[in-house]
Amino acid sequence: MDINGKVAIVTGGASGLGEASVRRYVAAGAKVAIFDMNDERGNALADELGGDVIYQNVNVANEETVEVALAATIATFGAVHICNNYAGIGDAKKTVSRGEAMPLSAFQKVLNVNLVGTFNVLRLVAEQMAKQDPIDADGQRGVIINTASIAAYEGQIGQAAYSASKGGIVGMTLPIARDLSTLGIRVNTIVPGLIHTPLFDTLPKEAYDSLAASPLYPKRLGEPDEIAHLSQYIVENDYTNGECIRMDAGIRMQPK
Repeated sequence: MDINGKVAIVTGGASGLGEASVRRYVAAGAKVAIFDMNDERGNALADELGGDVIYQNVNVANEETVEVALAATIATFGAVHICNNYAGIGDAKKTVSRGEAMPLSAFQKVLNVNLVGTFNVLRLVAEQMAKQDPIDADGQRGVIINTASIAAYEGQIGQAAYSASKGGIVGMTLPIARDLSTLGIRVNTIVPGLIHTPLFDTLPKEAYDSLAASPLYPKRLGEPDEIAHLSQYIVENDYTNGECIRMDAGIRMQPK
C-alpha cells in the first residue's frame, strides 16, 4: 500500500511509539487521526503537524468514544486505510504477594485496556474499511497493525496481567486476519522488546545500563522510530499478513 494520500488512525498516538508512527505517516503523505487520552499532548502534536492531523480523545475500551472518534475521522478525511493500535497500560503485581491475592480488578483493568481495547478499535475500524472501495488490484481495503510485547512470550515475575493481555493480542492475530481476508483487510502484530520511552529515563543509571545491555545486538534500547519503521514496512508490503513480528534485537527476558 502506498501511504501517500491514505488515512491512518493511531491509538496512543500522542506520545512514544504511537507518536513515532504518526510522524512517519505524515512524512510519507498520509492524513492521521490521533486517538489518545492526553489532550494536551495530542492537541499540541496535531497543531505542530498541521491540517492533515486531527486529535480525538478516546478511551479505547469504551465503545461509544471509539465510534464518535471514528465518525469524526471519516467526516474529516473520508475514509480510513491504516490502523495502528498502540494504546496500552502496564501494572506489575504478583499473583500472590505478602499473603494476599492480586485484586481481580487490577487484572481486569489491564486486559480491558490492552486486549479488549485493541479488539474494540480494530473491529469498528474493520467495519468501516469493509464499506470502502478496494484501493488496488488485489482488492485491498486496509491494514490493521496491533502492538503486543515480548512479555507475551517471556513474561516476567509480576507480569501475569500484562503478559495475558499481550498474549491475547498475539493469539487473535491470525484468526482475525482470516476473518477479514475476504474483505481485503490485512492484520499483523508488532512484538516490541525494550524500547526507549520517557519511562526509562526515570530509572537509576545502574538499572538503565543493565536493561540496555540485555539485547544480543545492538547492545542498547530500541528507539520508537525503529518500531514505526517496521509499521511502515508492514503497510507498504502487501504480502505481510497474519504475522506477529518480534523486534527486540534478539533479547529473551529472564524471570526478573
